[in-house]
Amino acid sequence: MLTYDMTVTLAVLGVAVIFLVTNALRNDVVAVLIILALTLSGVLPVQEAISGFASTTVLIISCMFIVGKAIIHTGIAQRVGEMIIRRGGRSERRLLLMIMGAAASVGAFMSSTATAAIFIPITLSVAEKTRINPRRLLMPLALAALISGMMTLVATTPNIIVNGILRERGLETLGFFSFTPFGILILLLAMAFMLLCGQDMLAPKDSRIERKKSLSIDDLLRHHRIDKQQFLLRIPEGSDLVDRTVARMQLSARYGITLLAVEGDGNGRRRTITPAKPEKVLQAGDLLMVIGSSNQLHTFIETFSLEQVSATASKRRNFFQVVGLAEVMLNPESTLIGKSLKETLFQSTFQSMVLGIRRKGETLTEDVADIPLKFGDVLLVCGAWEDILRLERNKSQYLLLTLPQDYKEVIPARQKGKITLIIMAAMVVLMAFSLLPPVTAILAATAALVLMRCVPLNSIYEVIDWQTVVMIAGILPLVLALQKSGIISLVSDGFIQLLSGAGPFAVLAGLFMITALLGFCLSSTAVAMLIAPMAVDVGLKMGISPQACAMSVAIACSAVFISPLGSAVHMLVREPGGYSLKDYAKVGAPLLLLALLATMFFCWVLYLP
Repeated sequence: MLTYDMTVTLAVLGVAVIFLVTNALRNDVVAVLIILALTLSGVLPVQEAISGFASTTVLIISCMFIVGKAIIHTGIAQRVGEMIIRRGGRSERRLLLMIMGAAASVGAFMSSTATAAIFIPITLSVAEKTRINPRRLLMPLALAALISGMMTLVATTPNIIVNGILRERGLETLGFFSFTPFGILILLLAMAFMLLCGQDMLAPKDSRIERKKSLSIDDLLRHHRIDKQQFLLRIPEGSDLVDRTVARMQLSARYGITLLAVEGDGNGRRRTITPAKPEKVLQAGDLLMVIGSSNQLHTFIETFSLEQVSATASKRRNFFQVVGLAEVMLNPESTLIGKSLKETLFQSTFQSMVLGIRRKGETLTEDVADIPLKFGDVLLVCGAWEDILRLERNKSQYLLLTLPQDYKEVIPARQKGKITLIIMAAMVVLMAFSLLPPVTAILAATAALVLMRCVPLNSIYEVIDWQTVVMIAGILPLVLALQKSGIISLVSDGFIQLLSGAGPFAVLAGLFMITALLGFCLSSTAVAMLIAPMAVDVGLKMGISPQACAMSVAIACSAVFISPLGSAVHMLVREPGGYSLKDYAKVGAPLLLLALLATMFFCWVLYLP
């Protein structure tokens, strides 16, 4: 017989599932409505209805968004990608293994979606350079990103949620590396499957796909015919440039030289590259990146006794980590029309300098500061990346026409990479050996990353996915209502009755498949919060290790291989890979079966008597 609390709770659950499946409302809005419904109906008192916001699970998940940002901000993920390109060569098999291994490794400490977003451009770059059909690499990348959620406790939100359920019941929790054996075995099985037949299911080995290539900085320079005018110069001792500011030297007006950036000692610390701001003071040993014609360069070198340095691809890439380029086109209403750059104080106003003006198909690069601007002019501007990205805000003056793909590879805090790795290693040690509670270890690591400037202070709150945080905080009270009203106990009893007489493997397999099937239409976070409490209850009532039941649910939450609708990871690779629903099904179904078998094997070895 259903009680009032049961009826209301089931109604709230049903409406919430409909909204979450159909996306009729945002997830965070649904969560707030759940809290209101449970409170106004009297099913939960106010303190319990809002208890999700005080949950350690919510705090851990929020902190992990910041940890993931540090991995990106300090360039750790990009260096992994560069290593793949450098060592992978042109062997498709080796590249596949390296991409999947790297994605699974990086994803062990950040969300699967963020991992996929980082590795998609890397994978496309690898495919382009090696002339491999990207369809044969992008799906394996997505699978590895999903499997990365099976690697550690903090790899994905469902793992944290499932562990929290065990903690709330007073049971032994899962360790930081409890998931790792499952993840490694499933990753190896996925690699073997993709090498043997999975890739051929997606595209023939000799197939090619022509992709529209985004413009790079080199493309822009070549388009404006100044690609041959980039030079690196070193200031020796005794040069007249020493102890002079950039503004005082007026290099553009006097010598026709445009100074883009300066590499120097940085107040006695390691050498750093900075944009050539007017107040920048030049020192002996500084390396200058300049643009100018050969004649202008020769005069400039002779005048200041400078040394020309070979502008290798590596050195140029380091400079373009700091300064960037973009094309902007003047709007009809722009107040810049009819005035020269000198008259408008363009550089000081927009913190960017103009290297060239493209007008009616011709590029003007000499004396650009004195040329009156016209409607339709396209300006090639140069400046610090943060200033380049800020150009888009001045839509009343111009339209940001072309932003090169290089901005995606900018590493704002490359020098903080080692510090980030040390902090993350300390976090793993503290959690792996239970020296601190998980929430304390993760909170301490997050604080250290913030204090050491491994994460940009002005974007800390921007990197947290607040929709996910609020959704979890709203669904946790719903789980509490399901438990207090007796619904979870009722459902678990029905599940036990259905499988009465069946062995533990049948129970674990049933939990795994129920979770995986729900993952086709609901987010893995919502599925974990709804199924994990029931799974733990089933384990306790049937005498099966609750840790084995919880682990089966956690692994199944990441095994959303079949349908692209169940994971944002699949949606990210769907467009660049040109995949259909059939592609996901024919590759995902065998992998789901392999994941189930691997999960049953390790549950038997680790948890079942």
